[in-house]
Amino acid sequence: MNTTLRDELLQRMERDQAVRTATPLGQPMTEQARQEWKQVDHDNTRFLQEVIAEHGWPGCDLVGDNASQAAWLLAQHADHDVAFQRRCLDLLQKAAAAGQAEPSHVAYLTDRVCVADGRPQLYGTQYHAPEGHLQPRPIDDPGHLDQRRAQMGLWSARRIRPAHA
Repeated sequence: MNTTLRDELLQRMERDQAVRTATPLGQPMTEQARQEWKQVDHDNTRFLQEVIAEHGWPGCDLVGDNASQAAWLLAQHADHDVAFQRRCLDLLQKAAAAGQAEPSHVAYLTDRVCVADGRPQLYGTQYHAPEGHLQPRPIDDPGHLDQRRAQMGLWSARRIRPAHA
Protein backbone atom coordinates (compact mmCIF):
# COMPACT_ATOMS: atom_id res chain seq x y z
CA MET A 1 0.00 0.00 0.00
CA ASN A 2 1.16 3.50 -0.86
CA THR A 3 0.39 5.31 2.43
CA THR A 4 1.66 8.67 1.20
CA LEU A 5 -0.70 8.60 -1.76
CA ARG A 6 -3.51 7.27 0.44
CA ASP A 7 -3.09 10.13 2.90
CA GLU A 8 -2.97 12.77 0.14
CA LEU A 9 -6.15 11.41 -1.48
CA LEU A 10 -7.97 11.41 1.85
CA GLN A 11 -6.82 14.93 2.64
CA ARG A 12 -7.99 16.14 -0.77
CA MET A 13 -11.37 14.47 -0.30
CA GLU A 14 -11.76 16.27 3.04
CA ARG A 15 -11.00 19.61 1.38
CA ASP A 16 -13.40 18.78 -1.49
CA GLN A 17 -16.19 18.15 0.98
CA ALA A 18 -15.31 21.17 3.14
CA VAL A 19 -15.78 23.63 0.27
CA ARG A 20 -19.03 21.94 -0.73
CA THR A 21 -20.51 22.19 2.76
CA ALA A 22 -19.14 25.63 3.77
CA THR A 23 -22.27 27.45 2.60
CA PRO A 24 -25.37 26.41 4.57
CA LEU A 25 -28.21 24.93 2.54
CA GLY A 26 -30.59 27.59 1.33
CA GLN A 27 -27.98 30.34 1.60
CA PRO A 28 -26.49 32.01 -1.46
CA MET A 29 -22.87 31.14 -2.16
CA THR A 30 -20.47 34.06 -2.04
CA GLU A 31 -18.19 34.73 -4.99
CA GLN A 32 -15.21 33.93 -2.76
CA ALA A 33 -16.71 30.53 -1.85
CA ARG A 34 -17.47 29.84 -5.53
CA GLN A 35 -13.88 30.64 -6.51
CA GLU A 36 -12.48 28.48 -3.71
CA TRP A 37 -14.69 25.56 -4.82
CA LYS A 38 -13.50 25.99 -8.41
CA GLN A 39 -9.84 26.17 -7.33
CA VAL A 40 -10.12 23.02 -5.21
CA ASP A 41 -11.70 21.12 -8.11
CA HIS A 42 -9.02 22.26 -10.56
CA ASP A 43 -6.18 21.46 -8.13
CA ASN A 44 -7.63 18.03 -7.39
CA THR A 45 -8.07 17.28 -11.09
CA ARG A 46 -4.44 18.15 -11.81
CA PHE A 47 -3.35 16.00 -8.88
CA LEU A 48 -5.46 13.02 -10.00
CA GLN A 49 -4.13 13.36 -13.55
CA GLU A 50 -0.60 13.06 -12.18
CA VAL A 51 -1.54 10.09 -10.00
CA ILE A 52 -3.10 8.27 -12.94
CA ALA A 53 -0.11 9.01 -15.17
CA GLU A 54 2.20 7.48 -12.56
CA HIS A 55 0.11 4.67 -11.05
CA GLY A 56 -2.98 4.13 -13.18
CA TRP A 57 -6.28 4.14 -11.32
CA PRO A 58 -5.60 4.28 -7.56
CA GLY A 59 -7.44 1.11 -6.61
CA CYS A 60 -8.02 -0.54 -3.26
CA ASP A 61 -4.79 -2.53 -3.22
CA LEU A 62 -2.71 0.59 -3.88
CA VAL A 63 -4.40 3.08 -1.53
CA GLY A 64 -7.13 1.26 0.44
CA ASP A 65 -10.89 1.42 0.17
CA ASN A 66 -11.40 4.94 1.55
CA ALA A 67 -8.71 6.54 -0.58
CA SER A 68 -9.95 4.69 -3.66
CA GLN A 69 -13.33 6.27 -2.92
CA ALA A 70 -11.57 9.63 -2.60
CA ALA A 71 -10.05 9.20 -6.07
CA TRP A 72 -13.51 8.53 -7.49
CA LEU A 73 -14.88 11.63 -5.76
CA LEU A 74 -12.13 13.80 -7.24
CA ALA A 75 -12.95 12.42 -10.70
CA GLN A 76 -16.67 12.92 -10.06
CA HIS A 77 -16.05 16.58 -9.32
CA ALA A 78 -13.81 17.22 -12.35
CA ASP A 79 -16.80 18.59 -14.27
CA HIS A 80 -14.64 21.27 -15.88
CA ASP A 81 -12.77 18.49 -17.75
CA VAL A 82 -15.30 15.99 -19.10
CA ALA A 83 -12.67 14.38 -21.34
CA PHE A 84 -10.70 13.54 -18.21
CA GLN A 85 -13.86 12.24 -16.53
CA ARG A 86 -14.40 9.93 -19.52
CA ARG A 87 -10.83 8.65 -19.18
CA CYS A 88 -11.37 8.10 -15.45
CA LEU A 89 -14.62 6.27 -16.18
CA ASP A 90 -12.79 3.83 -18.46
CA LEU A 91 -10.10 3.23 -15.83
CA LEU A 92 -12.67 2.99 -13.05
CA GLN A 93 -14.71 0.41 -14.97
CA LYS A 94 -11.61 -1.74 -15.37
CA ALA A 95 -10.70 -1.30 -11.71
CA ALA A 96 -14.21 -2.29 -10.60
CA ALA A 97 -14.14 -5.37 -12.83
CA ALA A 98 -10.87 -6.34 -11.14
CA GLY A 99 -12.31 -5.78 -7.63
CA GLN A 100 -10.23 -2.64 -7.12
CA ALA A 101 -13.11 -0.13 -7.05
CA GLU A 102 -16.79 -0.04 -6.19
CA PRO A 103 -19.33 -0.66 -8.97
CA SER A 104 -21.50 2.07 -7.44
CA HIS A 105 -18.72 4.57 -8.17
CA VAL A 106 -18.85 3.49 -11.82
CA ALA A 107 -22.60 4.16 -11.82
CA TYR A 108 -22.21 7.67 -10.40
CA LEU A 109 -19.42 8.64 -12.80
CA THR A 110 -21.29 7.11 -15.75
CA ASP A 111 -24.29 9.27 -14.95
CA ARG A 112 -22.12 12.34 -14.46
CA VAL A 113 -20.57 11.89 -17.91
CA CYS A 114 -23.98 11.21 -19.50
CA VAL A 115 -25.39 14.41 -18.03
CA ALA A 116 -22.33 16.40 -19.18
CA ASP A 117 -22.82 14.98 -22.68
CA GLY A 118 -26.51 15.96 -22.69
CA ARG A 119 -27.66 12.34 -22.59
CA PRO A 120 -30.08 10.74 -20.12
CA GLN A 121 -28.40 9.06 -17.17
CA LEU A 122 -28.54 5.29 -16.66
CA TYR A 123 -28.59 4.90 -12.87
CA GLY A 124 -30.53 7.91 -11.56
CA THR A 125 -27.72 9.29 -9.41
CA GLN A 126 -27.64 12.88 -10.66
CA TYR A 127 -30.13 15.49 -9.48
CA HIS A 128 -30.86 19.14 -10.05
CA ALA A 129 -33.29 21.62 -8.55
CA PRO A 130 -35.21 23.50 -11.21
CA GLU A 131 -37.66 25.87 -9.57
CA GLY A 132 -36.25 24.85 -6.16
CA HIS A 133 -37.50 21.26 -6.22
CA LEU A 134 -34.88 18.52 -6.16
CA GLN A 135 -35.48 15.94 -8.88
CA PRO A 136 -33.41 13.45 -10.89
CA ARG A 137 -32.05 14.51 -14.22
CA PRO A 138 -33.59 12.63 -17.18
CA ILE A 139 -33.17 8.84 -16.99
CA ASP A 140 -32.89 6.45 -19.92
CA ASP A 141 -35.36 3.54 -19.85
CA PRO A 142 -36.77 4.23 -16.36
CA GLY A 143 -38.69 0.92 -16.42
CA HIS A 144 -35.39 -0.95 -15.97
CA LEU A 145 -33.76 1.54 -13.59
CA ASP A 146 -33.96 -0.67 -10.49
CA GLN A 147 -32.45 -3.59 -12.38
CA ARG A 148 -29.49 -1.48 -13.54
CA ARG A 149 -29.05 0.01 -10.06
CA ALA A 150 -29.06 -3.43 -8.43
CA GLN A 151 -26.31 -4.59 -10.79
CA MET A 152 -24.15 -1.72 -9.52
CA GLY A 153 -24.89 -2.27 -5.83
CA LEU A 154 -27.23 0.71 -5.51
CA TRP A 155 -30.48 0.74 -3.53
CA SER A 156 -33.87 0.70 -5.24
CA ALA A 157 -34.94 3.88 -6.95
CA ARG A 158 -38.59 3.56 -6.02
CA ARG A 159 -38.34 6.92 -4.30
CA ILE A 160 -37.01 8.49 -7.51
CA ARG A 161 -39.58 9.97 -9.85
CA PRO A 162 -37.62 9.90 -13.10
CA ALA A 163 -37.90 12.64 -15.63
CA HIS A 164 -38.32 10.88 -18.94
CA ALA A 165 -35.66 11.26 -21.60
